[in-house]
Amino acid sequence: MKLIIKCSIFFALNFVQFLYIDIYSYFFSSSIAAFSFVFNLKNPMSALSISTPGIGVAHLPNQKHKIASSKGANFTLMMCGESGLGKTTFMNTLFATTVKNYKVPEKRYEKQLDRTVEIEITKAEIEENKFKVRLTVIDTPGFGDYVNNRDSWLPIVDFIDEQHENYMRQEQQPFRQGKIDMRVHACLYFIWPNGHSLKALDIEAMKRLGSRVNLIPIIAKADTLTPKDLQAFKENVRECIQKNNINVYRCPVESEDEETTARNQAIIDALPFSIIGSTEIVTTKDGRQVRGREYSWGVAEVENDDHCDFTKLRNLLIRSHMLDLITSTEDYHYEYYRQQQMATRKFGEPKLKKSENPKFREKEEALRKSFTEKVRNEESRFRQWEQQLISERDRLNKDLETQHAHIKALETELDLMYQQVGRNGGSMLRR
Repeated sequence: MKLIIKCSIFFALNFVQFLYIDIYSYFFSSSIAAFSFVFNLKNPMSALSISTPGIGVAHLPNQKHKIASSKGANFTLMMCGESGLGKTTFMNTLFATTVKNYKVPEKRYEKQLDRTVEIEITKAEIEENKFKVRLTVIDTPGFGDYVNNRDSWLPIVDFIDEQHENYMRQEQQPFRQGKIDMRVHACLYFIWPNGHSLKALDIEAMKRLGSRVNLIPIIAKADTLTPKDLQAFKENVRECIQKNNINVYRCPVESEDEETTARNQAIIDALPFSIIGSTEIVTTKDGRQVRGREYSWGVAEVENDDHCDFTKLRNLLIRSHMLDLITSTEDYHYEYYRQQQMATRKFGEPKLKKSENPKFREKEEALRKSFTEKVRNEESRFRQWEQQLISERDRLNKDLETQHAHIKALETELDLMYQQVGRNGGSMLRR
């Protein structure tokens, strides 16, 4: 009996010991789990590092890509330069299609008598791999085509500022859906290949354009210069740009890819870009079909880096830096304009126009001169008429005085006759 009781007590003590060990291990493991849970909350990076499948945040760029692909993009290019530099040909060559129709050579200069700089807008939609770009091409016919080109850049500058103003007004409206965005993303300034340097008109126009838009200088018709003269002309243009503190667009160079960095550096080194424009397909001596211009000495190829910088410029505008052109316009040029206007104007207040269009100013001056001449002629005619009236009045007054004197004389003579008749009648009565 005692043995049985001792065995029971021994088994009971062992059971309590094992139970205590299980309870202690349970609470210890729970505390470790709780500690690890708190540690993970305080250190989210450690929590992400141990999560294997992820929650799907990395798919956001794919969603953004789908939205951007469905919406498309707006891209506005402005071409500025004298007539005859091949701006229309270059634009059609750049997009490999007829974006802008050519002008009839006989009618190219028919509006030069107006001495005006016009703004021509051409819109097109380009689709590639189901991605649409709403392209707007702005031409400036009449710029630099006259002997006196004073203030000929004002219509261009006013147009750029007007697009910023229109977009800012749309942002201030209660409903901002369907905004019309025609802000100029890049201005291609065509330089005449004179072989020397920039003209005074080019310097003044590029100064004002560079502070408002992404300015890209272009040497047109590079096939008219020898490679040596072209390189010397490029150096002169670079020195002139640096000397006059002209802001030109420079694409970002640094990139994670060495090949991309080298390509961006090559684009920067090519400024100002020398281009050859042609939409014709010609055959080279080795039988290749290329786009270029055929001469007696050979073929000037458009897409040959040894002949011109067309491919570098196309990469800059379309293939590699179109997004940077758009974002720099929105984040820098538009924001700078918006800050300047918000600092000087009240909300909703209209903009005061400081500059005038030379077209209207010259017409106003012509009308003023014509009006002054007409007024001068009318005043001269009125003075002559006044002199005639005064002369006629004096003549009539003189005739009236003569008639009055004649009447006075007749009255005097009549009185004398009455007196004589009276005296004669009295003498006859006395007799």
